[in-house]
Amino acid sequence: MSKVKVVFWSGSGNTQAMADAVAAGINAAGGEAEVTTFDALSVADAAKDSVIAFGCPAMGAEVLEETVVEPFMAEYEGFASGKKIALFGSYGWGDGQWMRDWQDRLSGAGATIIGGEGVICNSAPDADAVASLEDLGRQLAQA
Repeated sequence: MSKVKVVFWSGSGNTQAMADAVAAGINAAGGEAEVTTFDALSVADAAKDSVIAFGCPAMGAEVLEETVVEPFMAEYEGFASGKKIALFGSYGWGDGQWMRDWQDRLSGAGATIIGGEGVICNSAPDADAVASLEDLGRQLAQA
């Protein structure tokens, strides 16, 4: 099986821990996870993958991180059609609106959201969140 990229941005380490759990699920299902950050990957390289995961915490008024992730995703939308994408991220307030907006945005661009929705957790991922993230990784490996 080819590698599945797990791309994330994390300010506090919570979303990085989530990325590691997604990667563990991919590896447990026989895939090969490649964990990287948004700023270490070009949109052109991400666009080559038919299956990919993206993680970003809620920022400000429940939006994607604005200096790295938002510009990346704005460009990536042009390549999203036909892709299978998993989304995940942490938040400290709000109700997950940033994730619903992100899902709608990529679905509207023609992508399929693996699991039907993103996986979110409040602050650091607890055992239930880790289990959901590992399951998301298994779904990625089988997509």
